[in-house]
Amino acid sequence: MTKNFETKNFTNDTSALSSMANFVTGFTDGEGSFKLKVRKKKNCSTGWSVELIFEICLHKKDQALLEQIQKYFGVGKIYIYKNSIHYQVFSLEDIQIIIEHFDKYALITQKYADFLLFKEAFYLIKNKKHLTVEGLEQIIAIRATINKGLSGLLKASFPEVIPTPRPVVVDQTIKDPNWLAGFTSAEGCFLVMDSKSNTSIGSRVQLIFQLTQHTRDEQLMRSFINYLGCGNINLSRAEVNYKVTGFSEINDKIIPFFKKYPIRGVKILNFSSFCQIAELMKTKKHLTLAGFNQIIKIKSEMNKGRD
Repeated sequence: MTKNFETKNFTNDTSALSSMANFVTGFTDGEGSFKLKVRKKKNCSTGWSVELIFEICLHKKDQALLEQIQKYFGVGKIYIYKNSIHYQVFSLEDIQIIIEHFDKYALITQKYADFLLFKEAFYLIKNKKHLTVEGLEQIIAIRATINKGLSGLLKASFPEVIPTPRPVVVDQTIKDPNWLAGFTSAEGCFLVMDSKSNTSIGSRVQLIFQLTQHTRDEQLMRSFINYLGCGNINLSRAEVNYKVTGFSEINDKIIPFFKKYPIRGVKILNFSSFCQIAELMKTKKHLTLAGFNQIIKIKSEMNKGRD
């Protein structure tokens, strides 16, 4: 019998459940991984073992956020390795709960293609097809397309396998603002830049909100301009950056949005500092030496400067 993932959530409130569900999907679009592992194993009927893993890996300082996600799903385990912390789901019964979630609250980055391949492999394994040579070859064909493709050993062992065509992700429409809160919690940056200028104190301050993704998701990144009503796109090699640099746009659109749809994890501390500096700038404190020095102090404790 399949578990009902909704009953495992930490709240029975429908609105809060929906908010967290969309947040989790957005966060997974940024930091989640759908892994299909195939290993040589003598005591398996085909000589190979097959394993599915859903994983989110973060710096250990975000342990509380991963515990929230674990509590939401009601399955999986958390492992700490030095400075990183991993939330992993292994068993087929638990993987089915993960699949049910993403069927209902769909991913919208190109990671959705990985999910569809992962799901295809899940049903092959669930129906014991991976225990046959034909089924194993189907699994290998999927493995050739998902993640980083086949290892040297798998290529040598299955030279005739044709990779499964990668699904095309067409619908990249943001369906819930909590998705963007989750995606920003994973991929967003709240930056403070200071530079020399012709002002009376000889320096200027600029706030920047930025989201970065691989260029394969350029269409989605461009959609943020209309969704948030501000910002621009910059392309750099394999990356596409969505940036908001105008103070009025930061103050009138970005900050109110994330106050309404909160960021989670340690990044909320950077957002709080970002808002504090914005308040100083609203009252023109950044144009005074004392105010500028106060901003520089706050900046020094953000992002990489935060313990």
